[in-house]
Formats: sequence, C-alpha cells, structure tokens
Amino acid sequence: MAKYWWVNHKQTVRQEVEGQYLWSPKTNKNGRRNQSYENMREASPGDLVLSYAFGKIGWVGRVTEFALTAPRPEEFRNAGTYWKREGWLVPVFWTPLASPVRPKAMIDRLGPLLPDLHSPIGPVTGDGNQNVYLAEIGGDAFSEVVAGVAYDIGGLSRGGGNSLTFDVVNELLDDAAEHRVLEDVGLSTTEKDTLVKARRGQGTFRRNVETREKACRLTGITNPALLIASHIKPWRVCETAQERLDGANGLLLTPDADHLFDRGFISFGDGGEVIVSPRVPDEDMRRLGFEQLVRQKFGMNEPPSMWMTDAFQPAQNGYLAYHRSQVFIS
Repeated sequence: MAKYWWVNHKQTVRQEVEGQYLWSPKTNKNGRRNQSYENMREASPGDLVLSYAFGKIGWVGRVTEFALTAPRPEEFRNAGTYWKREGWLVPVFWTPLASPVRPKAMIDRLGPLLPDLHSPIGPVTGDGNQNVYLAEIGGDAFSEVVAGVAYDIGGLSRGGGNSLTFDVVNELLDDAAEHRVLEDVGLSTTEKDTLVKARRGQGTFRRNVETREKACRLTGITNPALLIASHIKPWRVCETAQERLDGANGLLLTPDADHLFDRGFISFGDGGEVIVSPRVPDEDMRRLGFEQLVRQKFGMNEPPSMWMTDAFQPAQNGYLAYHRSQVFIS
C-alpha cells in the first residue's frame, strides 16, 4: 500500500524538482541518526510526496525507485555545505499544483491530521519544522492538502517510467562520479583510464577480483564470458582509487544476479549466506529464475545450507558490511 510523505526542502527545492529527486544526508552533522533522513530508505515506488518550501506546497511527486546511496548533488552548490558528502537519493517524478497551497491557512483542518511525532509543520501554528526533512503523513492529511486543487494525476502516475528507472539514475550518478575522476588534477592519464575501466568492471579491477572470486555467488556459473565484475561498495561512492580497484571490493556475478545485488534486492553475509530483501517482488524473482530465493525468503529452503556459498575472506567483510547497511533494501 502506498505511503504519503511531506518534504521540507526550502534550500534545495529548485534543484530537487528540476532534477526529479530528493536528496538528504544519512545522519545529522554530529553523526546522530535522524528519522526524517532514515525515512528516505522507507519510501517505496508509488508513494506520493508533497513539496513544501517558502510556506507553500507547489508540487506533488511520485517516488519511482527505492533510495540509492549517492554523493551530495553538485548543483546544491552552497546549500547545506555542512552536510556530509554521502547521502540518500530518491528518484521522484514531480508535477505542479495548478495553485500553490498554503498549509498555514488551513491549519485548523490540517493540524489534527498531522503525526504526533516528526510532524513537518507545527500542528497548531503551521510553522515549518526545520529539524524535519522527509516526514510520513497519512492519506487524510495528503487529501486535505490537495482537495480541490488541480494537478495532472494521469501524468503523475505515468511519469518517469523511462527516465527515472534504477538503471538510468544509477548511470547518471556514475557519469557524475566519472566526471570528477577525469577532472582530478592529482591523477595521471593512465590512472584515470584505469579507474574509468573499473567503473565498467574491466581492466585492473576485474583482474584483481578474479584473484579472489571464481564463480557467481548466486548461480555457481564459472564461465568468465558470462560473469560481470561488480563492485560491492558502489564505484560512485568509493572514497579512494584503492577502493575502486580493490579486488576485495568485488564479486563475479551473472547479469541478473549483478542487477539484484546492485539494486540491493540481495546481499551476502560474511559466512556466504544469501540475504533476500523483504521488499523485493516475489513474482519478479520467480520470473528471473530465482525461485529458491523466494523460498528462502519465507524460510522454505531445504536443507538450510542449500543457498549458502563459501565464506568470504576477511578483506571482503568490510565492503559487505557497507553493502548490507547502505545498499541492501531492508
């Protein structure tokens, strides 16, 4: 069932609406958890979002993909310069309201419908809550805001079907990271070429992975022509050239397995066990031929070790821990 969200993004509303996304840091600047940032991971495709900035709601959006770990968008420039570099990006297709809505003008009706905790605005005053970025609201609150206001409902339901898929957004994020590599004056031409090839699972990175991995961890296939060298910690968020080339930061996977892993629908425990996201569509997994993973998801695998692979090497465990906490969709 779809959820409803309200985003307070006065500082970045133009960039996020034009770019068709939401972006937040993962924690407060002091490193502490923030529920409104963790809500980025809770948002699911099909959820609806109200855009609030400068005292009014001018846009409604539909989430098109689960959150991706991504660097702070360069177009933010001076906005939120204290935010950490790595955060959550949620692709959102936005459409404008025909007439902006001022929540403060309807606070007598809207206030009682807002959540008791982490409300995006004061339920009595209607003033924005600066400590809240993305807040979950109920369907009643969403309906109250948009009641009687025209917007393109059909376009909202269809928009982004081609331009805001995981593959497209992931490629754009990698393109931006590649641009930063190519613009790095501290790297030689040869080093840049090596790192760019690593993005595609080629060259030095693939050779380094092949010294550790011999088969796809999900399918058991060993034919190199059918295997992709995939980063465990995504290439775009690696902090150093060493991370991007480290063979311990890679797996050999078949294309379907690579997509499931990159998207966070599966991950691996240090002991080699396959972990399946509770939010992956079962029917899609079956169509991909991974019936055994659906069975495992519901505790039906016999014997329990059937879907285990060999234990990982210690050097790989740190990268796997990152994948389970920052990529895997829990």
